[in-house]
Amino acid sequence: MIAVRGTYQNGVVRLEKDYPSDNPVKVIVTFLEDVQTIPEKEVELSEFSFSKSQKNLENFTGSLSSVVIEDRRMEL
Repeated sequence: MIAVRGTYQNGVVRLEKDYPSDNPVKVIVTFLEDVQTIPEKEVELSEFSFSKSQKNLENFTGSLSSVVIEDRRMEL
């Protein structure tokens, strides 16, 4: 593991020195200063509707669980 300092501003991380790599490299960003964050909107239980979900899936012939698993794998 290599540590490189940088600065985060407006969604962009700028490193203080280059890290040469021909391939994509996974990173972990740790914020060293306490910054006020805007809380994300929480999903309310009242926003879910079983009947709406049934209607949206009435023509779906595949496996919903397989689609959800594949979608989550793509997020990794």
